[in-house]
Amino acid sequence: MISFFLCLAILIVGYFTYGKVVENTFGPDDRETPAVKINDGIDYVVMPQWKLFLVQLLNIAGLGPIFGAMQGALWGPVVFLWITFGTVFAGGVHDFFSGMMSERNDGASISEIAGIYLGGVMKNVMRVFSVVLLIMVGTVFAVGPAGLIVTLFKNGGFDNILSTTLFWLIIVLVYYFTATFLSIDKIIGKIYPIFGICLIIMAVGVAVGIFTHAEYNIPEIWENFTNMHPAGTPIWSFMFITVACGAISGFHATQSPLMARCMKSEKQGRFVFYGAMVCEGVIALIWAAAGCSLYEVTGGLNTGLQAVLDNGQSAAIYDVCAKTMGGVGIALAMLGVIACPITSGDTAFRSARLVLADWMHIEQKSYANRLKLCVPVLGVGAILGIGNCLGYIDYTVIWRYFSWTNQTLAMIVLWAASMFLFYEKKNYWITAVPATFMSAVSATYFMMAPECLGAFGIGTNVAYPVGIIVAALFLGIFVYTIKKRDVKPAYDTLKK
Repeated sequence: MISFFLCLAILIVGYFTYGKVVENTFGPDDRETPAVKINDGIDYVVMPQWKLFLVQLLNIAGLGPIFGAMQGALWGPVVFLWITFGTVFAGGVHDFFSGMMSERNDGASISEIAGIYLGGVMKNVMRVFSVVLLIMVGTVFAVGPAGLIVTLFKNGGFDNILSTTLFWLIIVLVYYFTATFLSIDKIIGKIYPIFGICLIIMAVGVAVGIFTHAEYNIPEIWENFTNMHPAGTPIWSFMFITVACGAISGFHATQSPLMARCMKSEKQGRFVFYGAMVCEGVIALIWAAAGCSLYEVTGGLNTGLQAVLDNGQSAAIYDVCAKTMGGVGIALAMLGVIACPITSGDTAFRSARLVLADWMHIEQKSYANRLKLCVPVLGVGAILGIGNCLGYIDYTVIWRYFSWTNQTLAMIVLWAASMFLFYEKKNYWITAVPATFMSAVSATYFMMAPECLGAFGIGTNVAYPVGIIVAALFLGIFVYTIKKRDVKPAYDTLKK
């Protein structure tokens, strides 16, 4: 258990130390924020800081730090290191700069931000990337909660329409449409604090359940510093892609502008963006610890956890809740786990609407303009979700494509942040280093993953060198660009 507490301490201390370094590097000031300057009563609305934090946390949390962390636990306690250091040095940095760059550019969507700092071609790439990613996220976070609700009802003895995934999927999608269409403070701003309490209680409950059951023992990293995945799947770069939201996630960059449009002061940024990511890291650490401690290990491999995950992610979460809290705790924990993805799904579709609105220059104050975008966005999500329920679309395939797209988006955002810092004459290495790392992760995974080039039998002997070469190439392009570009004229051009 020492490893767990050390990692927990690093996450907390990291917020107060490295988080402060990140904040000072950006340099928040007292300028008028988009929420005050543009306030339209729909997407630009001033909200109190505590509510900004809870909304941001629930926006970014979703299934990622729960499902992703448990999947990551298949590799053993080594996953604690990625969750901890990934959160402090990559995820928190990524979330902070994606939010604050939006803040400095009138609350623009991340695709528009990428275009400002990386050029027109990247703007169009990011527009497509963002919309595809957000619709996939919205779909995953609609099907997932529906499955969890079904699991809860079936375990409660119900065997009727209440225990069918399609029924609950439709209910969830109807809610998503409402939350996407209405003003951000009508539903999201009112119910998220309640869901936030459920999420926090759920995480604390699972942690307490682990420590109060003598039969559960969180393994130490130094005693199990090896690959414990039953299938022998390489740690690099599969673990880094799988855990995603619990360490760094490009999806977060699509969510941060939502809160950038609701902040009263730039000085709230560290608490809202970096702080929410650290909180998510803690949640992921707890769920990873549950995956590592609750199940049987055979021959140094996490076979017990694999068997539980083979029954489906919803069943695995239910099993953890039952083992750690039992009875009353199950309902409370399941509510938290259901609320968590739902509160990311609705804002995923909302973000997709806003990305399209920025892309097509469609103002969103009128009902008609919002309907023009809500209907097709939710329509595509409904087709994908219902297709999964009817067996025409594989949920796991959607998730795998989401995983790579997600981390590639994070890589692009970090490079955009590096250019932003260059133009601001600030320390750009604070973002360029994690950007280089994530470039290697994304390139290696693309070479090896079965849904990508791995289908052609490419192995580690090719994928690893290619990943390193791609990362070095991107870093070289960045260094060459900043050395050839004069800051003042370049920045003046950007502003035009």
